[in-house]
Amino acid sequence: MAPSLPLQEDFVYHWKAITHYYIETSDDKAPVTDTNIPSHLEQMLDILVQEEKERESGETGPCMEYLLHHKILETLYTLGKADCPPGMKQQVLGFYTKLLGRIKQPLLPHINVHRPVQKLIRLCGEVLATPTENEEIQFLCIVCAKLKEDPYLVNFFLENKLKSLASKGAASVTAEDTLKGAESLSTDTGQPCRPEELPGAAGTEQTELDDEPPPQTDDLSTGLENLSVASLPEATVVRPNQDYNLVNSLLNLTRSPDGRIAVKACEGLMLLASLPEPKAAKCLTQSTCLCELLTDRLAALYKALPPSVDPLDIETVEAINWGLDSYSHKEDASAFPGKRALISFLSWFDYCDQLIKEAQKTTAVALAKAIHERFFIGVMEPQLMQTSEMGILTSTALLHRIVRQVTSNVLLQEMVFFILGEQREPETLADMNRHPLRHRLIEHCDHISDEISIMTLRMFEHLLQKPNEHILYNLVLRNLEERNYTEYKPVCPEDKDVVENGQIAGAVDLEEDPLFTDISPDNTLSNQEWLSSSPPATPDHPRNDGKTEVHKIVNSFLCLVPDEAKSSYHVEGTGYDTYLRDAHRQFRDYCAICLRWEWPGSPKALEKCNLEATFFEGHFLKVLFDRMGRILDQPYDVNLQVTSVLSRLSLFPHPHVHEYLLDPYVNLASGCRSLFSVIVRVVGDLMVRIQRIQDFTPKLLLVRKRLLGLEPEGPMVDHITLLEGVIVLEEFCKELAAIAFVKYHASSTP
Repeated sequence: MAPSLPLQEDFVYHWKAITHYYIETSDDKAPVTDTNIPSHLEQMLDILVQEEKERESGETGPCMEYLLHHKILETLYTLGKADCPPGMKQQVLGFYTKLLGRIKQPLLPHINVHRPVQKLIRLCGEVLATPTENEEIQFLCIVCAKLKEDPYLVNFFLENKLKSLASKGAASVTAEDTLKGAESLSTDTGQPCRPEELPGAAGTEQTELDDEPPPQTDDLSTGLENLSVASLPEATVVRPNQDYNLVNSLLNLTRSPDGRIAVKACEGLMLLASLPEPKAAKCLTQSTCLCELLTDRLAALYKALPPSVDPLDIETVEAINWGLDSYSHKEDASAFPGKRALISFLSWFDYCDQLIKEAQKTTAVALAKAIHERFFIGVMEPQLMQTSEMGILTSTALLHRIVRQVTSNVLLQEMVFFILGEQREPETLADMNRHPLRHRLIEHCDHISDEISIMTLRMFEHLLQKPNEHILYNLVLRNLEERNYTEYKPVCPEDKDVVENGQIAGAVDLEEDPLFTDISPDNTLSNQEWLSSSPPATPDHPRNDGKTEVHKIVNSFLCLVPDEAKSSYHVEGTGYDTYLRDAHRQFRDYCAICLRWEWPGSPKALEKCNLEATFFEGHFLKVLFDRMGRILDQPYDVNLQVTSVLSRLSLFPHPHVHEYLLDPYVNLASGCRSLFSVIVRVVGDLMVRIQRIQDFTPKLLLVRKRLLGLEPEGPMVDHITLLEGVIVLEEFCKELAAIAFVKYHASSTP
């Protein structure tokens, strides 16, 4: 015989030593660690590894042949299930884990491997906090790792539930196989083996496939406890086609009191969700409780948050990574009431987000839709729609937090549809309430409570920075598509080349405007100060000296606030160049986000636009323009937030957004307003009010210095709201000028 015979003899010797124990021992109460079984199993593993090393890759040696042919794994499974002697289940799990981990050749395709592995999977997670949890999770994770290496193998782990329920005969094969395994065991040892010596060899095994009820979806509302698949009552509705026990066992272990076990189980689920096999993806979402686990736990953790959590804490609590939420209240210097609950909720949301990001496409969509329906609509929406101010503030802060946190495009899409709805046709005043949550949130931007207004505006500001085309389209672009905010004046042939003083024919010259008679030459910027940048030519903006045109547009914004209402040139470091740098960086970021959306480079030709349609700027811009119009009468913090959202909007590289928000010379149709026209009105009001305030300029300068921390707080200055409003207005005009310049410069650079 070949020299490998000693290895095989050795292997058979160790296996027979284990089987002899069951035949000869009468004391089955002694723990397995008091026997030689662990040592024999370890020796068998070492022999299998050594055998593989000595052979050419992919060749099965006689020891492995023996293991497969004599169904050793089936027999070990039966012994592990019975946990005889006590602790045997742990040993069996360890043997399977090491076998799959240390042997390089693919074992799972063998029926005598994947069938006992499948049965052992069902034993995992049956009872929480058992002594074998650690071994169970290691075993399940090695199976997941093997499936990741060869995703097709997952098909062995999708059990056809209906077939096994339909024909009881299917299960009896398993029973016979186990009995055969027991017979071969007895023939190998030469001694008869009594069935009772192998508890569970017959009887229990026969009902293995058909007695486990399929997991149930309907009774999950009572919370996380009901997710234990093993303990659910017999289901009345059979799940479609297949059962995915690997997922069910991992789902149970995600609820382990031991955080490390739960995290490993979550990792296993993430691995399975990412497998490209369509059958497995369908089974994962339709035949397991994965969707329910994600959504029910999100709901439970959200509901566990104390209503008194400070919205500022929700905003500022450090970034959360789902696997690392081990939080100790004692060690935390910045602890606050509800921090533990908040971290748990945010870390589970992060897990859902990462899982959807990694998951196979159909799995990702199904999971995100489940979160939309069962968590966003089922749990968050009632909180956001309530009338209690404290409740609105807390729920909006949580919405803002998860808007900032979400990174998966599929989950982001569902979140956007939840907040804004799916409508894409132009808004009318009559149908503003079509998506109640969108309507309510936009109304909250102009809420009687400044805190609610600021929080909701911040949420929209972060939403606008997300890489999703529907956000800007739904809020703004759909209402600007037809450019019906403009009045179309056909260009006469002789007017075409008439450009006086670098200005478009027919455009209003602000310097001729009665409001701007006092503009001093020092206040404007000379042509030499502008880089030679040129805007794109459009039908109503014939290309002229681009430098002059951008110069005029920028100066239109810089000159909006009259000299006596300006205070920045008295204070160092408050110049316009800071805004240029910021605008350049932010515009570059926005261009990168919008690149994939294939926006046009120039506005839609007016001849093709439906200019007869009544123009409505849309609910969002309406509220922002209304608030902008009240800038002189609103608190400083509200003004900062309103202008911040408007500057974000004006950064978008869409020609209609640019024209409507940043072009002072656009011919507005009757009854329409633009951002520029709103500011012109505010300035008109300001000039009247300035006359009534004594020592206006010194007071303005004092307020600016206090805001910058250059002056200590002193006695209250009267008209403080108006003075702060003027300062925000001046800074906002500088910011818009910088954005207009940067965008013109970018469009002229190849």
